[in-house]
Amino acid sequence: MANTPLLEGLHVVDLASFIAGPAAAAILGDFGADVVKVEPPRVGDAYRSLSRMPPNPRVEGINYPWQLDNRNKRSIALNLKSPGARDVVERLVTWADVLVTNFPPRTRAKLGLDYDDLAPLNARLIYADVTGFGEEGPDAHLPGFDVTAFWARSGLMDVTRQRDAAPAINAFGSGDHPTAITLFAGIMTALYRREKTGQGSRVTASLVAEGAWAAGMWLQAALVGGKAPSPADRSDPPNALANVYRTADDRWLLLAFANEDKQVPLFLQAIGHPEAAENPHYADSKSRRAHAAEIAGVLDKTFATRSLDEWRDLLDSAGLTYGVVQTLDEFAHDPQLVANRILVPIEDGNAEPHLTIDSPVRLEQERKVPARPAPDLGEHTESVLRDLGYDDAGVAELRKAEAIE
Repeated sequence: MANTPLLEGLHVVDLASFIAGPAAAAILGDFGADVVKVEPPRVGDAYRSLSRMPPNPRVEGINYPWQLDNRNKRSIALNLKSPGARDVVERLVTWADVLVTNFPPRTRAKLGLDYDDLAPLNARLIYADVTGFGEEGPDAHLPGFDVTAFWARSGLMDVTRQRDAAPAINAFGSGDHPTAITLFAGIMTALYRREKTGQGSRVTASLVAEGAWAAGMWLQAALVGGKAPSPADRSDPPNALANVYRTADDRWLLLAFANEDKQVPLFLQAIGHPEAAENPHYADSKSRRAHAAEIAGVLDKTFATRSLDEWRDLLDSAGLTYGVVQTLDEFAHDPQLVANRILVPIEDGNAEPHLTIDSPVRLEQERKVPARPAPDLGEHTESVLRDLGYDDAGVAELRKAEAIE
C-alpha cells in the first residue's frame, strides 16, 4: 500500500453547489486531492441548509449532509458577481488541475465561467460540468434536481410504485450520488488522457443521463419496441417468487430466486409445504408465472404466521436467496458496513468520533485520507488567497472591492 495518497498534489476547484458536483470533488479529496470549495459570502452553498428542509431529520449541532459531501475541503467565500473576483477566479483556474461546476448554461455564460472562457487560461485544465438535463436541447436551461431529472423524468418513479398507488419520492441524493461517481470517473479518464496527450479536456455528466443508465434494461427494451412493465401489483405479481411478503411482526421480506428449479423444492420444504411440489401449478417457471396471484395469496398467509427472525432462520438453513427490507436506522448499524470500511470515523479530535460514509470507489493498493470535518463558510479564504500569491495589500483590495468579506 502506498504511503502517499494517490491524488496528493492534485488541485481541484469546486464551484458546484448541492450534491452531485461537490460529491465528485469529495471523492477526489478522499484520495488526497487539495479541494478548494468556492462559496458565495454570507449564505454559502445552499446545500448547507438542506438538513433543515423536511423530511430530512434535524440533528442538533451536526450538519450531516454538508459533512458527507464536503469533507476534506477548504472553503473560500468569494462573490463571483463582483468584478474584483475575476482575478481570483483566473488565478484559481491557473492553479487548478480540475474545476467542477454545475452552474446552468446561462449562469456560466453570465459569469464568464464557460469552458471556452477558462480553457485558454490553463491548457491542462480538466473542466468537469454536471447538469440536470444535459448541455443541449429545449430543457438544457432548466434547473435539475435528482427527484426531477433522475427519478421522475427517467420513468424510475413510475415503475417502482405499486399499481394504483401514487409515485413515491426518492431518498434525497439517490440520483446525485451515482451521478457523482460518473463525474469522478470522467475526471479520472480525462486525467489519464492528459497523461497521454498533455492536454486538458471537458467532462460532462447529467442527472437525466444517469437516470437513463439506471433504467437502462427496460429503457433499452422500449427503444427496440418492447412494452415496459407496468407498475407492479404485489397481490398479482409477474413472479410470486420475486415479490415482497409481510411477516407476523410487520416486517417485509423480498424473495429473489434466480435458479427456481433448484430453489423451489427447498423453499417449499422450508415453509412447511413440501406437498406443493406435486401441484402442477408450481411444476415449472411457466406454470408458476401463470398462477402467480394464487401463489402470492398462499405466501401472504404463510409468511404472516411467523416473525422475521423465525423466517430468517428457516430461509438461511435452506440456503435460499432473500432480502430483508431494512429501515435506514437498521442499516446505519449493519455490521457489514463497519466490517467493509463503508463507514469510517471523522477525525475531528473527539474521543468518540462520528462515523461517515466512505465513497464507494476502492483501490486495494491505495489508501484514502482520513475523513476530516467539512469547512465552515470562508474558513480558508485567506490561506487560499495566500496560496494564489496575494499579499496583505492584495487581500485588502479584494475586501474593498467586496469580492471577499
